[in-house]
Amino acid sequence: MVLSRFWLAIFISSIVFIVVSLFTANTYTIDSILNGKKDDPILVSEKYLEELPAFLKDSIKKAPDQTMIINRDTLNADTTYVYKNKTVKIYSGLQKSDGLLPTCKSTLVDLILPLIAYLAFFCGLMELLIVSGASGKLAKALSPVFVKVFPSIPQNHPSISYMTLNFAANFLGLDSAATPFGLKAMESLQEINPEKDKASDAQIMFMCLHASGLTLIATSIIGYRAAANASNPADVMLPCIITSFIGTIAAFLIVGIKQKINFKSASLLIGLMVLIAAIVGLLMYVNHLDLIGKNYFTSNLSGLILIAIIAFTLIFSFRHEKKFKEAETTVFDTFVVGANNGVKTGVTIFPYVLGMLVAISLFRNSGLFEIISDGIAFVFSNMGVNKEITNALPVAMLRPFSSAGSRGFLIDSMNTFGADSLTARLSSIFQCSAESTFYVIAVYFGSVNIKNTRYALGTMLLVDLICVITAIFVATWFF
Repeated sequence: MVLSRFWLAIFISSIVFIVVSLFTANTYTIDSILNGKKDDPILVSEKYLEELPAFLKDSIKKAPDQTMIINRDTLNADTTYVYKNKTVKIYSGLQKSDGLLPTCKSTLVDLILPLIAYLAFFCGLMELLIVSGASGKLAKALSPVFVKVFPSIPQNHPSISYMTLNFAANFLGLDSAATPFGLKAMESLQEINPEKDKASDAQIMFMCLHASGLTLIATSIIGYRAAANASNPADVMLPCIITSFIGTIAAFLIVGIKQKINFKSASLLIGLMVLIAAIVGLLMYVNHLDLIGKNYFTSNLSGLILIAIIAFTLIFSFRHEKKFKEAETTVFDTFVVGANNGVKTGVTIFPYVLGMLVAISLFRNSGLFEIISDGIAFVFSNMGVNKEITNALPVAMLRPFSSAGSRGFLIDSMNTFGADSLTARLSSIFQCSAESTFYVIAVYFGSVNIKNTRYALGTMLLVDLICVITAIFVATWFF
């Protein structure tokens, strides 16, 4: 309910801003907002040749084929004039993001269809784990810890194994696997939710821990930095781990206090200590590697683990084939049933994701985001904050809304300021240390038709803020 009102406010305010801009300044056009493509020149005006100043008109008349592009470098570097078919089209600036109609298309073609494929594959694997009994054994082994973190979940409940696989996939940077496991966990938690349209305590805890983004292998970030010719692409790995770990602890404490969880539980403390020891051990191992070793380790470990999960699932399933016979099915048929459920889940979440991304597109193209971003940067700069830090803030601001949008700012910061600048490194930490909050809420809660997210959104945004503040301190400490 709160989330719906937020997007409605974004949508209405963006439309109002666009309408005012259309009548007060020739900066936006309806065509660019509806049909424009990201980074394309924005058509702001179209005039007859006779309406132009004499020096422009004369230049165009003398040009070959009477078609000419004039860049006014001394007056307005981003303004271009194109003469064709008796009219002159005037372009100014670049499209901030895809317009509404291209966003609708790209949401389906570039996001939902690949997501449905991932969901089909991994939900098929999950079904094999369920029928073979592997998920039950995993849930039984981890129940002593999970029942302390999620006291409303019955012991040995299937959702425990799904959440474990989701956390492990996030931890290792396996984004394609994390989402299907997480959606399966939400569906399982929804089965024991007494109020179906209202988020339960367990669902909120799971969402906040998931969105805190604890990551060990920042594969994609290292790849972007390597492509930008960073001297040491993996040098942000340790700051990313520290920042995301603090965010995860903050999420656990905030939600735990709200839900009155017993933090003195022995099993909970042991589980936390094991996690910390594992992170410290891996950090110590990675830290002693040279540049080539770090890149090799980060680029291969997550892929090998994903292959290991798939291989284990298939081998375990065939070794316990009698359980499939008892359920009057086969390994292949079970996989198909799970894959079919994954496809249905992808279709269910499509409207939620579409509505969110269209609202974000309108918000960015209206100019509101740029005004807010510039305003915040101005306030911070007047407070004496390093300009290299303020230059990285757009990534932090856009990250809760859109991973692709913040990634664009990240790449732009590396191209503009250099991959080894504080701005680029801080932007990398921002990108790695948290999830896309609004996207995650739309996908996960949308998959089970939850309308009232309670305090989930506020907590996740607070954790995002904690990650931003932590990232700034960690980046200035390291670099």
